[in-house]
Amino acid sequence: MQLTDNSRGALYMSIAMAAFTLNDTCMKAVTVTLPLYQAILLRGGLTCIALLIIGWRMGALRVRIAKEDRKWIALRSLGEVAGTLTFLTALRQMPLANLSAILQFLPLAVTLTAALFLREPVGWRRMSAILTGFFGVLLIVRPGTAGFDLWSLVGLASVACVVLRDLVTRRLSSSMPSAMVALYAAISVTVTAAILLPFGGWAEVTLGSALLIAGASGFLIIGYLLIVMAVRVGEISLVAPFRYTALVFAIALGWAVFGQLPDTLTLTGAAIVIATGIYTFHRERRLGQKVAIPETAPLRIR
Repeated sequence: MQLTDNSRGALYMSIAMAAFTLNDTCMKAVTVTLPLYQAILLRGGLTCIALLIIGWRMGALRVRIAKEDRKWIALRSLGEVAGTLTFLTALRQMPLANLSAILQFLPLAVTLTAALFLREPVGWRRMSAILTGFFGVLLIVRPGTAGFDLWSLVGLASVACVVLRDLVTRRLSSSMPSAMVALYAAISVTVTAAILLPFGGWAEVTLGSALLIAGASGFLIIGYLLIVMAVRVGEISLVAPFRYTALVFAIALGWAVFGQLPDTLTLTGAAIVIATGIYTFHRERRLGQKVAIPETAPLRIR
């Protein structure tokens, strides 16, 4: 049976989410034995090499940046660096599925921020969905209760940083190759990790640690390639909701690798966030507007 373009796009998106979650799993596992900044530096080095090869093969390598893009690249890189550090810091302390559940609020947060700062129109239905989704986040974070985890706020900070990154990316000119945007982000993260390395120390890299770092980098690149294929093959409004399969993979891997399962309130909050996110995707499709999935989702570096 031959798959339609939208079916292939949905499949690519789902596999990409699995790859990104496997990357997160590898990083969470390796930071048990390696300092965080060392792990980021080693993975970043491998990722930069891979992106250089991809950019070269695509004929997209470009040293010079157009003047109008320079400030946006700098600001985007800042958001990428801050998002990576806060995400991985939270990941070391939190169950994988809990952090993944918080991150599902990202598309709604992008829509809200675009409405507030870019004056993009958001009707009352989508605004209601965003507020309902935020209620779902509160169920996951549970501020002021016995179940509150301070590291959840670090996870929310990561969402804020990624929102900044994705909104800034919309300002880049169409002449800026995606592979180069990803490469600049990877270099920024890697250089920052190198600068912070003295504060975290260096540990011996065992064979197991090396395999986890290589796996994290490999899964990151696989996710990058597949998500590009997903948004090019299928309609974004139909393919984008499959990004929420990341939570399913996070729950499965969190249980299989770390023996951690989210509680009922976390799952309820996640279900609310996902439902409102899917509603927003389809509402924007009906209105013929740009779907609020970050258009640079394939450039995720963390």
